[in-house]
Amino acid sequence: MPFFLPLLLQAYDPEIEAVMNRSRQRKQEERAAAASAASAEAAAKASPAPAPREDGRIPVPEKFAVPFQQCLDAAIESSDAGVAFAQKWRIEGGSFYARHCMGFAYARAERWTPAIVAFEQAAEEAERGGEVAQGARLWAQAGNAALASGDAAKARTDFDAALARGLPDGFEKGEVHLDRARALVALGDAAGARDSLDAALTHAPKDPLAWLLSATLARRSGEMSLAQAHIARAVQLSPDDASVALEEGNIAVLTSHEDVARSAWQRAVRLAPDSPAGRSAADNLSRLAAPAPAGK
Repeated sequence: MPFFLPLLLQAYDPEIEAVMNRSRQRKQEERAAAASAASAEAAAKASPAPAPREDGRIPVPEKFAVPFQQCLDAAIESSDAGVAFAQKWRIEGGSFYARHCMGFAYARAERWTPAIVAFEQAAEEAERGGEVAQGARLWAQAGNAALASGDAAKARTDFDAALARGLPDGFEKGEVHLDRARALVALGDAAGARDSLDAALTHAPKDPLAWLLSATLARRSGEMSLAQAHIARAVQLSPDDASVALEEGNIAVLTSHEDVARSAWQRAVRLAPDSPAGRSAADNLSRLAAPAPAGK
């Protein structure tokens, strides 16, 4: 193995690309879609006190469903329009849903500081109204906005607040642990990140990002058997992710499996040649010795 490969691998870690892939806009779009589905369900049921759904989200009560969706739609069209709608609706009695939409609108514009404030204020207002589970979800959104802003310490505090509110076991709780692990990695707290990643794997075992980041952290910590096992699971769950393929190669080359590394890096390049993961994989490939000719 060329001596410079370990140094090269330290220069780029896939959690950075993975976080980029869980892009700010896409995550906000997903939340809007989830809110839309929740609103439609609440309106259809016309239930004044909707019960938690199987996926953990609580539908928006009928009273707020239509204006909440209108606010989100306005924010998707224009962040300024979304903020204006939310401000007016809040004065008219939109409760924490108005502040939630305001945070969404600010996040759409990548105005992270006001987004954090809006989400945190929404969480506090939800809790004052007895909506503790909704408050927990809003603390988590504040944490993601803080993480996007680069303030990992603030993100950790908000994720801790979300988890302290007692989210039910399951995927949603696992995702908060995963995001908390990202913050702790950024803060250099490997032990804390490992604890949160283990919790994420327990609660969200079908999320390939959790296995990818766990494998990366294990590689960084020298736990190569764990890294191999967890990257194998990430590959199984997301075979077409260039970041996963890059890390598979990183781990393979450090465990003296250059043929596996070559194949994985080639796949990363093929999947996303212009992404940071694809470019790093191409650079790694250029540094590998050429395979021996057949029969030699």
